[in-house]
Amino acid sequence: MTSTPSALRGIVLFAHGSRDPQWRLPIEAVAGQISTRQPGTLVRCAYLEICTPSLPEAAADLIAEGARHLRVFPLFLGVGKHAREDLPLLIGQIRATHPEVSIELLPAAGEYEQMTTLMADIAVA
Repeated sequence: MTSTPSALRGIVLFAHGSRDPQWRLPIEAVAGQISTRQPGTLVRCAYLEICTPSLPEAAADLIAEGARHLRVFPLFLGVGKHAREDLPLLIGQIRATHPEVSIELLPAAGEYEQMTTLMADIAVA
């Protein structure tokens, strides 16, 4: 895959959502890390329910800022109904609304060996 200039790429960190405002802090911390590591990369947090913005709202915001390639990273540890059923429907809606934008749906966070290794390292430390 060819690299996309960071000014044209948007990253959406997609999580479930919660009524507790402190629940969002780790998701927003990941967004902050991305912004620090890659200044100029457009990044937003989005939520399935309860919190805003929704995934389509966050995508529209990034597209309005010039993103032409979106990477959606589901911050789920497992692949349950939300990642397996709800998320593909939302991605389909965004593709239908913004056919000029390419959308890359990454595997859920828990599907990465780096993540499971990190969690095991933390548990045994």
